[in-house]
Amino acid sequence: MLIRKALTDLMAYKPVTDISVKELCEKAGINRGTFYSHYTDIYNLLEKIEEEMVGELINALKPLVEGGNAAITPFMISPDVFRVIKEFSDITSAILGPCGDKTFPEKLINIGHDICIEAYIKHFSGATRKQIEFYYAFVSAGVISILQGWMKSGWRESPEEIAGAVNGIMANGIGYLGKPSE
Repeated sequence: MLIRKALTDLMAYKPVTDISVKELCEKAGINRGTFYSHYTDIYNLLEKIEEEMVGELINALKPLVEGGNAAITPFMISPDVFRVIKEFSDITSAILGPCGDKTFPEKLINIGHDICIEAYIKHFSGATRKQIEFYYAFVSAGVISILQGWMKSGWRESPEEIAGAVNGIMANGIGYLGKPSE
């Protein structure tokens, strides 16, 4: 946890390419031997943290396709997905922040792609695969933007509140805003 905290603190103001093991160890209050007993370099550390987060996200998405329970909809699992993101808010902030990994949003989108597409095909049998692909692309880009806003707000809203907003937008489009003013 000390190493993870030091990495996320450093990534708040400098890209991972500019962070040295020495600097990280000084910030974490550990010696380099301790670092190297667990990781080969800074990139390996970041990769392991990302892998842990990705594993938790995949676990949150699994109910959509496992067990054959047609009653479980994409909307039902989104609070769990946002709980994982909030649990990893330190690393999410560092990676999505100005000095973070610019490819990470695409990684997030790709994590859920196959699982969500399969679930949407199951739940929306009248839609074509192309329609579902368009829908997923549109919604996933919006979710990344909502995540960035959530991050900028300091993660104030609960995962359930964010999931409710996302689900409302996904299900109702512009109708989420209510009736237009006259």
